[in-house]
Formats: sequence, C-alpha cells, structure tokens
Amino acid sequence: MKYAISDAWVITKRQLLLLIRVPEVLIFSTIQPVMFVILFRYVFGGSITSGQPGGYVQFLMPGIFVQTVAFTLAGTASGVAEDMKKGLIDRYQSLPISRSVFVIGKTLGDSALNIVVLLVMGLAGFIVGWRPHSGFLKVMLAFVFLLAFGYALSWIGIFVGLTAKDARVVQNVGFLVTFPLTFLSNAFAPTTGMPKALQYFAEWNPVSTMVAACRQLFGLTNKFGVTAGTYPSTHPLIMSLVYMVLVMAVFVPLSVRSYANSAKK
Repeated sequence: MKYAISDAWVITKRQLLLLIRVPEVLIFSTIQPVMFVILFRYVFGGSITSGQPGGYVQFLMPGIFVQTVAFTLAGTASGVAEDMKKGLIDRYQSLPISRSVFVIGKTLGDSALNIVVLLVMGLAGFIVGWRPHSGFLKVMLAFVFLLAFGYALSWIGIFVGLTAKDARVVQNVGFLVTFPLTFLSNAFAPTTGMPKALQYFAEWNPVSTMVAACRQLFGLTNKFGVTAGTYPSTHPLIMSLVYMVLVMAVFVPLSVRSYANSAKK
C-alpha cells in the first residue's frame, strides 16, 4: 500500500510538471471558461431572466463552474489516448508498479488542474459581479463538490481514452457526451421553456443536479430553474453525491481493467 501511494504520487507529480513545462495547457484551460463567463454574462445576461437577487450572473456562475469541471472528461480522455499513442503507458506497464497507479495519478493530476481553473474562474466571476450569498464554509464546500464531480467524471475519461485510443476520436466522443449534458440542463437558463420531454431529461441530468447543489450552497433561491418537484430538484446535494458514487463505482473498476487488458495486446 505504501509503495502504491508513492508510485501514484510520482505519476501525479508528472502531470503537475507538464503544466509547468507546457504552460499552454494551463493557459488555454483557463482562457476558455473565462471566455464563457464573459460571453454569457454580457451576451445573454440582458435577455434571460433568472429571478435571482443580483441578476443573471448569480444564476450563471454555478453553471459555468459545473460545465468547466465536466469538460475534465474530454481532457482526461484525450490525454490518456495521447499517452497510449506515444507508448508511455507501455513503459509504465513494464515497471513493477500497481496496475491502478497510472489511472489514479492521472485523475489526481487533472483534479489539480481543476483547482487552478476554478480559482481563475472565481476571480473572473467576481470581476463581472458574481457574489455568493452564503457563508465562507458553504462556498468552500461548493468548490469541494465541484472538484469531486470533476474527479468522478475523469474516470469516465480514463475509460474512454483507454478504449478508443486515438486522441482525435476520443476528444470528439468526450465533447459529444459533455455538450448535451451541459446544454440540456439548467446551467445557463431555466428549463421551463424546454419541451416536456427535455424538461424531464434536464431534471434527472447529473449536471443539472450538480448546478442546483452549487446554487444552494452559494445561497441562491429558485436553484433548479424549474418547479419540478422531483427528487433531484428538491434534494440536489444528496443526488449529486449519489451520482458521483455511482459513476466511480462503475468506471473505476472498468478503467483499471481496461488498463490491465491493454498490456496484453
């Protein structure tokens, strides 16, 4: 166990060193969400009524936070596929280390990147008028939820990257998953204007639940954007935890098994 933790830290440290040696990864990872903040705040902010004290930006920022950590799935998947293509994973598999070390280190490294990105986004949101209405502890808990959600989704990215292998295909698959989940949700607008079938999908969408959980922790009213009465809309914190546990319960063993099976090919 001691050696497994040490080996996982080595892989995590490699991920962190990549951010220093290839700063473009960090720069572009932060520019895109900041652009979303500015565009949605000033392009759509005047036409969408959120019913929140402080205006649309209070409704928007939790959605932007969740969208950003959801994109961890695509970033992790393409990174794993790139490592497969370069033969780096073959080198890891030739070493006397645990099978789970690489996938754990990879997910932890991507979570560290999310910390930096969320800090930059929080600053950008503050500049454009975002102000949480809850206490410091609840705000910190919301960011812990966001990091945990991104970490859970990164395990899906590990599995996709190991099975699809080609980075271009993997990135397309990642965005095909994350874009519908983020835009068919309550992240950017109340869902009352959607057709009933899409409203039902949005109510049970993990992204919607996570956004509602963050809004609740940030002190917002009408946190879900639709008076649905379903369990996810009335208990978003609990359902967010359930979704994260379910995702990891399914994809952690699948990812470890896929990594082990890739050594036999």
